[in-house]
Amino acid sequence: MAGVGPARILVVNAGSSSLKLRVLDRSDALVAEADLPPPAGADDAETVLEALEPMGPVDAVGHRVVHGGTRYTEPVLVDAGVVAAIRDLSALAPLHQPKSLAGLEAVAAALPDVPGVACFDTAFHATIPAAAATYALPPEWRRRWAVRRYGFHGLSHAYAARRVGELLGREDDEQLRVVTCHLGAGASLAAVRGGRSVDTTMGFTPLEGLVMATRSGTVDPGLLLWLATHEEVPVDELSEGLERRSGLLGLAGTSDMRAVLDGAQAGQPGARLALEVYLHRLRAGIAAMAASLGGLEAIAFTGGVGERSPVVRALAGDGLGFLGIELDPVANRKAAAGEDDRDIGAAGAATRAFVIPAREDIEIARGVRAALAAHA
Repeated sequence: MAGVGPARILVVNAGSSSLKLRVLDRSDALVAEADLPPPAGADDAETVLEALEPMGPVDAVGHRVVHGGTRYTEPVLVDAGVVAAIRDLSALAPLHQPKSLAGLEAVAAALPDVPGVACFDTAFHATIPAAAATYALPPEWRRRWAVRRYGFHGLSHAYAARRVGELLGREDDEQLRVVTCHLGAGASLAAVRGGRSVDTTMGFTPLEGLVMATRSGTVDPGLLLWLATHEEVPVDELSEGLERRSGLLGLAGTSDMRAVLDGAQAGQPGARLALEVYLHRLRAGIAAMAASLGGLEAIAFTGGVGERSPVVRALAGDGLGFLGIELDPVANRKAAAGEDDRDIGAAGAATRAFVIPAREDIEIARGVRAALAAHA
């Protein structure tokens, strides 16, 4: 949809350590950018406005919001009701939703007359079938609290899958089967057929699935019940431990994959264990996504680790030859320093392999154009 709609779109991505502001033109070219400290809310409007002034005027704003629940399965124009609904969903993504809300409020206060659009990470996964979305829990729980697997990182997965289709010349192929690997501080996989998500590793919250920087990924719920009942560990301590003290940090003492790799190379037991656990879950997850697709034609690595760590990509690929994945060592190594999309697969490999730099900003801009066109 590039080339139509508003001339300049401001994309707002509020994270744990910064508020990223990006301005894209009609061709999706990045024309201005700024990174600010994480906002507290509308009180930061003046700081945001000062940062925006040298970036020039904008015609619309797109906000990345992590959780849209069952209500928001596509981008939506922001109004008071949308803001209230986003706030109500904060308990389901406590590390992310409040930051998205604070960024939205700060920018809306700075640019009150510019239309804003919320784009949800969960929306991309609204297409996963019931078999993949449903937990085998009591029906009254599922009905009362909309307990289901939502999935996250949808904006990143959607962009990566679309780019793979374009690179293969199969952007309109409804049968193209791709596994997208968003590997960063948070990590998840998606099984994408014809541009639509059919399965993913994250679930009701962003805790499920792969091992992450500080998040545990999937653990036996019986373990948590045992800790709560037998050892009387408070719920707040369980939450804090799972969200902030687990993952690579819990195993290796650091949440930085670069430090984990260095430690593993030096023979540090904790770092070696962390890397092995991380790769075990990653390989198993990729295989599971391929099973959901009924086969695999391409795999894409994106996110901070996915883009910058040829070692992680190579070690993951080494265990997935049965899926037709084989990386070219030279191409894989060179992709570490490049900012462009790279084909890293070995010649003749049955499954194509790519490194796709994350561009949620482009996906958000697409969502803004679609939402504004629907209300024109």
